[in-house]
Amino acid sequence: MVVQSGHSAIALGSNLGDSRAILESALKILAQTTGISLQAQSGWYQTKAVGPPQPDYLNGCALLQTQMSPPQLLETLLGIEAKFGRLRRERWGPRTLDLDLLLFDDIILDTPTLQLPHPCMRERAFVLVPLAEIAPAWIEPVSGMAIAELLRAVNCSGVRRLMPAD
Repeated sequence: MVVQSGHSAIALGSNLGDSRAILESALKILAQTTGISLQAQSGWYQTKAVGPPQPDYLNGCALLQTQMSPPQLLETLLGIEAKFGRLRRERWGPRTLDLDLLLFDDIILDTPTLQLPHPCMRERAFVLVPLAEIAPAWIEPVSGMAIAELLRAVNCSGVRRLMPAD
């Protein structure tokens, strides 16, 4: 069987520990993973947390080229989260590392373990702002709208781009 190469977009987030170091280490691990090529990464953004009271997040996005299927890529992302001590105790709770598979080519998928596109991405400025930085023309297949168009429909007031020295 010939494995087709796919383009995917992921979101990265952290609000526990040295978030910038954690996120950059996660990107390095992804870039060194067989079957994954890191194509682009956004800057880092400080964002207000959603859910229970907790520290602000550091968020960003990355574009990957992969020879994995969407479920295989999801398993890889979950494995990297686990390496950084990710525990899923509380919905929307604080975390050392959160890696979300947002988009995979133009696939629409709804299974018990994976939904593509990510079901909440269209409402989340902390996802759309960094994603629009690196993939403004990517068409989100459910809405048929480009990421840049989706971004115009959300409130971005809680999202602040960090400068490299921040």
